[in-house]
Amino acid sequence: MQEIIITWATPVFFVLIALELLVAKLRGRAVYHSSDAINSLALGVISQIVAVFSKLLTLGIYAWCVQHFALFSLPTSSVWVWVSALLVYDFCYYWLHRCGHEVNVLWAAHVVHHQSEDYNLTTALRQTGSGVLLGWLFYLPMAILGYPLEVFVVVALIDLLYQFWVHTELVGRLGWFDRVFCSPSNHRAHHAVNDKYLDRNYGGILILWDRLFGTFIEEDDSDPPVFGTRSPLRSWNPLWANAEVYWATLKDAWHARRWRDKLLIWVKPPGWRPADVAARFPKPEFDIRRERFLPTLSRGLTAYSLVQFALLLAMGVHFLDLAKHLPALSLVGYAVFLVLSLTVLGALTEGRRSGFALELARLLVTAAIPLLSGGWFGVAHLDIVVIGLFLAIAVVSALVLGWLALSAHSEAGNGKAIPG
Repeated sequence: MQEIIITWATPVFFVLIALELLVAKLRGRAVYHSSDAINSLALGVISQIVAVFSKLLTLGIYAWCVQHFALFSLPTSSVWVWVSALLVYDFCYYWLHRCGHEVNVLWAAHVVHHQSEDYNLTTALRQTGSGVLLGWLFYLPMAILGYPLEVFVVVALIDLLYQFWVHTELVGRLGWFDRVFCSPSNHRAHHAVNDKYLDRNYGGILILWDRLFGTFIEEDDSDPPVFGTRSPLRSWNPLWANAEVYWATLKDAWHARRWRDKLLIWVKPPGWRPADVAARFPKPEFDIRRERFLPTLSRGLTAYSLVQFALLLAMGVHFLDLAKHLPALSLVGYAVFLVLSLTVLGALTEGRRSGFALELARLLVTAAIPLLSGGWFGVAHLDIVVIGLFLAIAVVSALVLGWLALSAHSEAGNGKAIPG
């Protein structure tokens, strides 16, 4: 059911993103950068791909706990069950979110959502692919209380969908609403790296939890939020976005001399490092005035990247639509194809020479699959017209890519550096 709702909600998300972009243009504000938006949306697609494989584990554990450990048998026909379930879910979410900022191994998953240095509706869709590893633990109290699986799934979606609209700079203060609910103003403060805003405002729907547990802070116009993380990602690679904190933590754990520190580094707050590791492998101090990561792309390459992402997004929606019916091998193959394709697009939007070669290889694979097999992942037979369309798109894309590569090479020859 979750895949169906997300699939149907996707057009609504993009209509609202287009509306936000239009309003920003009319107000003369630059709240979108194409490469950043593509990266955020790519991470959202990957998180949904991962969810297709992980839901069997997470929802299966929840259902098993309801069956074996529930203290009460709560009926799905009662309104109070649904209302209380949403409140309990939001309470559990508060603690998951808070621990995601206070425990390093949980931050390693949650960091993905904070990496963007923009704050717009695409940031809302920037989700982790590894949160499934431990996040389900925080919702087991709902299973023990006896909330049925179908109730849990629906309220989880409501809580998630609510949080989409609060990721915008274009909605100001909302008076009493800001005092009760998570709002754009409250959530802007949450995403900020300014000293005063760090580790505040964790509420999903209600901001009352933050007021109750002392983690609330009001947005201050004299100290505008600066977005991102204190260890900037500086990459459009979605795989690296998911892996960077895990890798940094593994390296520090390896270098730590004491076994106690090798374990503590996973449960200490983000940024904590054993003294001996920090001394031998120092990191630069955080500078809030740092230059943001935004490699310069030509208009042609920007347009090409947007078109290719739109095609991959359509494939992502197709993947979710087929997920329940595809054989396991086809499902895995389609998932790998999409994840690697989005990773290649990340290299291309970084303006790297290697990105052009990888993108050409991706286009060849995209054309070869239907041409050689006569089908597409899980679709046994494609109409000859559809196969021709695949081939035409790949050929036209390759020709445009070649022209863009020559233009980039020419610019490099004129003294404009192109990353390797």
